[in-house]
Amino acid sequence: MSQAVSKVGYQPEVSFGSLPVRKISLNTVKHVCAIGGLAFMLSATGFAQGSGSAPPALPVSVIEAASTTLPNILEITAQAEGAKETEVRARVGGILVKRLYEEGSPVAAGQPLFQIDPEPFKNALDESQARAKQTAREAARLKGLFSQQAVSRKEFDDATSANEVAQANLKTAQLNLAWATVVAPVSGISGRAQRSEGNLITTAIDGSLLTSIYQINPIWVRFGLSASDTSQLPGGRLDPAQKTEVELLLPDGKVYDQPGKLNFLSMFIDPKLGTQQMRAEFLNPTNQILPGQFLKIRLTTGQQENVYLVPQAAVIQNERGFMVWTVGADNKVVPTPLQMGTWLGKNWIVRSGLKPGDRVVVNQIIKIRPGAVVAPTVIPLDTTTTAANARDGK
Repeated sequence: MSQAVSKVGYQPEVSFGSLPVRKISLNTVKHVCAIGGLAFMLSATGFAQGSGSAPPALPVSVIEAASTTLPNILEITAQAEGAKETEVRARVGGILVKRLYEEGSPVAAGQPLFQIDPEPFKNALDESQARAKQTAREAARLKGLFSQQAVSRKEFDDATSANEVAQANLKTAQLNLAWATVVAPVSGISGRAQRSEGNLITTAIDGSLLTSIYQINPIWVRFGLSASDTSQLPGGRLDPAQKTEVELLLPDGKVYDQPGKLNFLSMFIDPKLGTQQMRAEFLNPTNQILPGQFLKIRLTTGQQENVYLVPQAAVIQNERGFMVWTVGADNKVVPTPLQMGTWLGKNWIVRSGLKPGDRVVVNQIIKIRPGAVVAPTVIPLDTTTTAANARDGK
């Protein structure tokens, strides 16, 4: 090894083989360690401060609860039926030879619908006519003889009775021939034919039905109120003395343009369905509503006082019921259980659980935990649909 020239802060340079090696002085090592320790302490302090700080408040939108008065509105599934559903039945038996109407088309009262083979009835009529003429002549002849006391009272009475029977049989034969052509008893919309050509028609109850006719202007709409429906009403029932508005909702959700009225209100609960049966009547000038069609009835009756509206998106439902998140004075959220009414447009009707001024969170619902600090921003309640449907209870 060869010794090199000494420099400040370094030990003399030495050679190890062909590679030179510089020795670091003890003072230099102490200086570097001091700087490294200070950096480590500063880094540790910064990490500790960052891990101990509170998370930022979650920004949320809230509405301020305000009590209001709204009408009681119920929407119930309903089914249309003809105001009069008339069965068309055969009065005489025979072979059905022709259907005289188009199924499903409007028919007028007295319009021929079916033709039963008339030949047997024509023959019976001819026979009855001949018999009636014979007995009429005989009764007239004996009447003249009786006036001359040429025949007994019994002979004259027998001839008169035989003539009366023959005349009655003639009328029956005429009716049977007329009834061989089955006509519509009322005007309305015809139904499907229950018998086709070639069938034997009888006058028995299971063999005489040929079709039905439905009078659909006005149209009737039948529905029932369940226990959950009536629980929304004051007193738990629909009061007949209370003014009730009836609207019909079409399958596309639009309101039918004809107002309705209740024309039947059952005063007992149907034991099979568990509902209180009702019926409403609507004008149907364009035959827009058809019998059997499923629709919805909207009943508006009475008022709900001191209730609140909350957006549907803000309401949480679990095994314990319904709740919302409300924001306290310290901007911490707390769960608030509610007693709910029905939907009204985009909102729930809240019967109890809120008080005026409560701030109800309407977004960020899944990110919230009890006691979390939030940064609330008050927004207005969307009542556009509510006002249109409920008319704000005014």
